[in-house]
Amino acid sequence: MPLVRLHPGREKVNFYGTLNLQTGQEVVRRATVMNSEATACHLEQLLQAYPQRPILLLWDRAPWHKGAAVRKVLAAHPCLEVFPLSVAAPELNPQEQVWKTTQRATTHNHRLPRLPALADRFEQHLLCHKFASSLLAHYGFHAICPMFI
Repeated sequence: MPLVRLHPGREKVNFYGTLNLQTGQEVVRRATVMNSEATACHLEQLLQAYPQRPILLLWDRAPWHKGAAVRKVLAAHPCLEVFPLSVAAPELNPQEQVWKTTQRATTHNHRLPRLPALADRFEQHLLCHKFASSLLAHYGFHAICPMFI
C-alpha cells in the first residue's frame, strides 16, 4: 500500500499570470497575497515586459483587481486598458486554460515533498512554454489587426 504524506500546515503560493494572446508567452509573478498592491506590482511587471506598447487586459472580476494601488497604476499609464470579463464566465478567460494546463502538467502525480519545489516547477512551466489561445481568431482579430498597425 502506498504511503501518502501530508504536510500539517496550510502553505500556499499565489501566482499572477498574464497571457500574451498573440505570442502565447506568459508573464508570471509570485505573490504571498492577492490584493491591490500585489496586482499593481504585476501591472508594473507587464509595463516593463511590453514597454511603449498599448496593453489591453481581459480581466475577471477578482476583488484584488480593484483598489487604490491598481487605480493609481492605471491612471499613470494610459497605455494600459482593462476590459472586464463577464461574471462567472471562466471559459472566456484564456488565462484559466493556462492555469489548468500548467496544473495538469506540474502538480498531478508529482513526487515533490515540499511546496516551494512544486511552486518552482509550476513557475518554470509557465515561463518555458507557449500557450495557444483561439480567442483572437474566434473574434476575428487577425482579420482586422492590419487596419490598426
